[in-house]
Amino acid sequence: MKLAFPGALAHVSFVMKNTVLFSLLLVLAVVGCSKKEAKPTASATNENYSSGNPVTAPVDYLGAIAKAKKSSEKTIDTVALNQAVQQFNVTEGRYPKDLNELVTEKYMPRLPEPPYGMKIVYEASTGTVKVVPK
Repeated sequence: MKLAFPGALAHVSFVMKNTVLFSLLLVLAVVGCSKKEAKPTASATNENYSSGNPVTAPVDYLGAIAKAKKSSEKTIDTVALNQAVQQFNVTEGRYPKDLNELVTEKYMPRLPEPPYGMKIVYEASTGTVKVVPK
């Protein structure tokens, strides 16, 4: 059997091979070059409350608000106590024996309540006040 166009079969075979080869290279390029991002850890995101799900967004928001409130209360309490301790030290020439002495000597009207799950730690030898987890 003799073909009318002897080069036509070779041309079709060449085009088919190139199409398959090009498709394979394109798939490998897309898969190999796609950027894969590692999920951030809780420590890297400072305990991010967002799950990224729009359905849970209100809950995520309230969790973030609660965390911010706790952090701001902790900062305000620590600053106020440290200022009272420093005023006591300047006036009396020593640090208070305990934080209650700040109240009895009228440097503060009352001691602040620590945020939930936290406690106030006072180091009498250095006059430092910290709010730490229980």
